[in-house]
Amino acid sequence: MKLSLTLFAVYLGMQLTLAQKLKPVAYQDGSQKLNGLVTSNAGKKLPGVLILPAWKGIDDEAKNSAIELEKQGYIAFIADIYGEGNIPTDNASASKIAGTYKQDYKAYQKRIALALEELKKQGANSDKIAVIGYCFGGTGALETARAGLPVVGVVSIHGGLAKGNDRLNVPIKTKVLVENPADDESVKPEDMTNLIAELKTGKTDFQIITYANSKHTFTSPESPDYNEVMAKRAWNHTLTFLKEILK
Repeated sequence: MKLSLTLFAVYLGMQLTLAQKLKPVAYQDGSQKLNGLVTSNAGKKLPGVLILPAWKGIDDEAKNSAIELEKQGYIAFIADIYGEGNIPTDNASASKIAGTYKQDYKAYQKRIALALEELKKQGANSDKIAVIGYCFGGTGALETARAGLPVVGVVSIHGGLAKGNDRLNVPIKTKVLVENPADDESVKPEDMTNLIAELKTGKTDFQIITYANSKHTFTSPESPDYNEVMAKRAWNHTLTFLKEILK
């Protein structure tokens, strides 16, 4: 009982810290209100990183990443893809709404573009912006590149790699880093093969790193798939990539 209370106190402390260091930002897609979060260094002329969260919307992994990126000298903005009133509460509803945006990829790309504009409004240097995404957000990172949105690089972290068979490959000009868990059952071998062919189409500057003994959500401490060693490696690879393209 004492241990449980201690862990609960630590959790509450973490939530308080997150709340203090991230500021809510309301923005719009037409009549749909969107609620993002930005780091406390907003307003300074710094490189920016847009964070695309996993399929349940803004979560602790996205928030912690934003705070860590602020320590590295970036303005970080966490996008709200679904909008107020549409945040899923369980895996079934998350799968449904995420699937909608995967099918209607142009709507997904539009929400990402709106978040990028908001990041610029928060002071990020428009010439030095990158996107990182987790899970569904990792798919969004690739959609950012496919849409030719004005970023210098994207990082897909255990993201979905496939796109519709009816979509043609187009040259991808932005730099791409894919962090893929070796045992991710949601990524089929042909998905990886097709992605590599897609990236080669436009002679994209890309890198794919595979993490051994890792299942889908290997970077999230709240997931049973969490692999601490590989998660730390993936984060260090992300920071190295961002430093190269943004500093």
